[in-house]
Amino acid sequence: MPSPSLTVVGAINVDLTARVDRAPAAGETVADGVLQRGPGGKGANQAVAAARLGAAVRLVGAVGDDLDGRGIRTQLAAEGIDASGVQTASAATGTALIVVDATGENSIVVCPGANAEIDATLLRIEPDSAVLLQLEVSDAVVIAAARASSFLAVNAAPARPLPPGVLEKCDVVIVNETEYAQLPEVHDVPLLCVTLGAAGARLYRYGELAASAPGLASTVVNTVGAGDAFCAALVCGLLRGDSDETALVRACAVGAAAVADSASQPRLSHLDTYGADA
Repeated sequence: MPSPSLTVVGAINVDLTARVDRAPAAGETVADGVLQRGPGGKGANQAVAAARLGAAVRLVGAVGDDLDGRGIRTQLAAEGIDASGVQTASAATGTALIVVDATGENSIVVCPGANAEIDATLLRIEPDSAVLLQLEVSDAVVIAAARASSFLAVNAAPARPLPPGVLEKCDVVIVNETEYAQLPEVHDVPLLCVTLGAAGARLYRYGELAASAPGLASTVVNTVGAGDAFCAALVCGLLRGDSDETALVRACAVGAAAVADSASQPRLSHLDTYGADA
């Protein structure tokens, strides 16, 4: 299969993750946390996943002029990702504070930092680019990226109404069950993917079921990066010409592999190694 080319537009963070047996209730302190620090942000997570799955990837976003930002640039280069579209902002690099319990469930507080300062006039998306974006960045960035794209995939997370003109540009929208319920306007897009957690995922073309895939059994360690890995796998599969069913099955297999990894950017193999015929 030819390697797809993909431009990912989105948030770039440092993840500070506290792994605990049980997440604290309101007003409660738990003292058994183990702290992990690593790269994250939905944009960076999806870009790294796509690169590890075999795509040629360009990332558009922003980091601060700080140690974290410089470390992220070094990491992106090591992954073979074109980071020429990553701007340097005056704010600090974005940070996510994450609590993950023994079942792999998480709660997250995001401090956007540089992600809130991406200059929408300087995205420099190449003509004829396939773009994958999420909603952790400003409406202005979402609109500019959508206008510049020739193929547009939107992971509508966190859920909010899409800015004017973006829905009409969408080739693919990816949501989970909660986002699906919150965003009825996406239900009739050309291609809609609804993820169902451990139950798998479904694809709808203009509201009609086109494909479904079951979830794969996996040891759940961390769910933080699983949705991002799934999005990258689905979009890469569609871009390289996989059928709806094959692309969905492979994406579910990638998501299952991701939840078994403690990192927000899980270790992944080439896309061809996932799925029923792998």
